[in-house]
Amino acid sequence: IKLQYNGELKIKIVKGQVYTFYYRLGRIVWATGGSHPFRRWRRLMAQYCPQIDIAQVRSQLINLSIDYWDYRVLETLYSQQKINREQVNTITESTINELLFDLIQEAKYGEIHYERQQQIILNSPMSFTNVQMALQEVQQLWQAWLAAGLAKFSPNLAPIVCQPEELEQQVSPQIYQKFISLMTGKHTLRDLAIKLKQNVLPVTRSLLPFILKGVIELVEVPDLPMLQLIHGKNVSSSTPNVPKRPLVACIDDSPQVCQMLEQMLVANGFRCLKIQDPIQALPNLIQNKPDLIFLDLIMPVING
Repeated sequence: IKLQYNGELKIKIVKGQVYTFYYRLGRIVWATGGSHPFRRWRRLMAQYCPQIDIAQVRSQLINLSIDYWDYRVLETLYSQQKINREQVNTITESTINELLFDLIQEAKYGEIHYERQQQIILNSPMSFTNVQMALQEVQQLWQAWLAAGLAKFSPNLAPIVCQPEELEQQVSPQIYQKFISLMTGKHTLRDLAIKLKQNVLPVTRSLLPFILKGVIELVEVPDLPMLQLIHGKNVSSSTPNVPKRPLVACIDDSPQVCQMLEQMLVANGFRCLKIQDPIQALPNLIQNKPDLIFLDLIMPVING
C-alpha cells in the first residue's frame, strides 16, 4: 500500500470478497468492493448528503458496468454543484476507512491474495487520503474493537432479538420496544449506529452482554439491492456476474456445530444463518427464506 504509483490494488480474501483501492501518486483516492457496497453507499449518502434524493440518483446516474460507479456518482453530483467538496472528502474518507477496517478483520482469519496494475484509472481525483494516516487511524479503531472483545463480530452483521421474553425481563419497557423495533436482522451494526447517531463501537459494545447470553444474535444479511426506476417500475440493476450467494440455515442448539458449519459454508461462498434456539427457528426461516436447511433432530423444548 505504501508503493508510489498510479493505478489500482485488488485484494481478494478466501470468502470471495474483493476490495479495490485506487491510487494517484501513491495516495488513496477511492475504494470499492467489500460485502455491502450498495448498503454502504446508501448509508453514507443519507448521512452526509441528506439533500440528495437517492432514488433519483439511482435512476439517472448509476452505471454498474464500472467497478467505481459510486465514485462516478459523487463526481457527477459535485460537477452539478449538488454536493460540495467537504461532503466528497467525508464520504471518501469514510468509505476508505470502512473497507480498510473490514480488510484488517478479514485478514486476521484467512489468506488474502492481491494483484495490482499501474494503469491510471482516476485521472483527476476529487480527494486524496494520506495512506499512513489512514492506516494509523484504522489500526487504532481495530485495536479499540479488539479491546472491547469484538474481534469475531463484524460491523456488517445485523442484530436480531432471538429471545424476546428474556430481553423483556432484563431491560426497561422503553429500551425493550426500541430493541424490538430496531433489531430485526435487517439493519447492520453500522446501519444502527447511524440511526442512533452514535459510533458503531459503543453501539456494538453495549449489545455484547446480550449477544453473549444468546438474547441477541448477529446474523449475516445480503447487500441492499440497487434499483433503477424505469417507467414507474422498479427494475433490478445488480450486476449479472455477482449472483446472490445462497443462504444456508443451521438449526442446532450446539454453538460448536453452528460455528463449524458456518466456517465451512462461508469459506465456500455461502451465507449462513445460525439458529440455536429451536423456538425461534420457524419465524427466522419465514423471515430469511434460506435455500437449504441443516436441522438437528434432538433439541430441547422443541425437537427437529
